[in-house]
Amino acid sequence: MLMKKIFAVALATTAFSIGAMAQTNLQVFYDFGKDRKHVTTTLEGFYNDKWGNTFFFADIDYNSKNDDGKVYAPNGTYWEIARCLNFWQDSKLAPLSLHVEYNGGAYNGYTINNAFLIGADWFIHSKDFKNTLNLKALLKGINYNHGKNLDGSKMGSQVPLQFTVVWGMQDLFNVKGLRFSGFADFWWEDHAVYKYKSGRENGYRDWTSGKDVHTVFISEPQLWYNIGQHFGVDNLNVGTEIELTYDFGTGKGFWVRPCLGAKWVF
Repeated sequence: MLMKKIFAVALATTAFSIGAMAQTNLQVFYDFGKDRKHVTTTLEGFYNDKWGNTFFFADIDYNSKNDDGKVYAPNGTYWEIARCLNFWQDSKLAPLSLHVEYNGGAYNGYTINNAFLIGADWFIHSKDFKNTLNLKALLKGINYNHGKNLDGSKMGSQVPLQFTVVWGMQDLFNVKGLRFSGFADFWWEDHAVYKYKSGRENGYRDWTSGKDVHTVFISEPQLWYNIGQHFGVDNLNVGTEIELTYDFGTGKGFWVRPCLGAKWVF
């Protein structure tokens, strides 16, 4: 499951102070990960106002395949919605915002439990706002629904925190339209992970190799180029994303999942 929070990167805290326009975009990726090999679409939106800004995205994975290996339906959904509140943009604390967020979804027949986050966001930027950084420290509550770890103990977060870094670099290397952006999340969450096992009949996991783990790391750097600027269609971008994870989902250890795709900004 791709989990993007990249579109709001450069603007997510004090966008209203620099006149940023609200935008919506659609991304279409092909995921080359050895346990993926399917298309994912992501609808993202960022909207600012006098009280702060709102960001959301919704992923759909098209990975239900018949016996011939042809996709016939989507089989994974995930969405996040976050609100940064800032009523003090004219003060010295303008870079600081209150952040509230919801996450949840379902993937391949399994639920992605409801998660609620609240905390602080600190915004750093260059003078021209082309290079930006958001640092977030969030309390994270996950609804485990009385779940059990593999060892029979009750599931729960050993530390109910998530730390997030979000960055954006516009016109990278002075190349107009080249953008490097992304995020990195680290949080505590009880869950079971399994070794990779090839073959669709095995669900890509060796279900006998389960191990209880308690932390998660994920980062998704993206590189986009505004190719449409060369033929009068500034909405069109092409690019790549590389998903880097450790003990994320049910995948044991470190994973690298490269993607290629296109983005249309409405």
